[in-house]
Amino acid sequence: MRYATGGGLTPVEQVERERIRMAAADRFDQGATRAEVAREFKVTPKTAGRWYQAWESGGAAALRSTGPLSTCRLDDRQLARLEAILRRGPGPYGWDDQRWTLARVADVIRREFGLTYTLPGVWMLLDRNGWSCQLPARRAIERDDTAVREWRDERWPAVKPPRRPRPPGSVSSMRQGRA
Repeated sequence: MRYATGGGLTPVEQVERERIRMAAADRFDQGATRAEVAREFKVTPKTAGRWYQAWESGGAAALRSTGPLSTCRLDDRQLARLEAILRRGPGPYGWDDQRWTLARVADVIRREFGLTYTLPGVWMLLDRNGWSCQLPARRAIERDDTAVREWRDERWPAVKPPRRPRPPGSVSSMRQGRA
């Protein structure tokens, strides 16, 4: 299985998995138990039980693959165009920094292709096509450590509310907070 980059089984793996389910249906026809099928095909008893229930209610046809649960709404040409857009960066779309966020990618897809994607949908689309979340490998060149230190020492205490004074604590579980 290739969950990390492909979101599930490859087409070849889907065909193989269906072949295994059809062989399990044959074994159920021959009177095999769920436990025997689970051992023989190296699946969990729960999976063998689901196969058995599907076989019992609809025969071998109920174990046939129905295809992928979702298909990409962008065709290959549009995916290639989206990849080119992402490689150019968000600058041409009015964002000053060089970060693609899910919301920005969703906005570009809406503008360019007229399709609305949810943020999780954008994440799945990018993941299926080999894009991943990236964190900076090093600090920005523009970062001024002296200014950061001054802000932390001088401005932050003024912004941060002071801690409330607390009464002395107690180790008693019955009378907590009493001195």
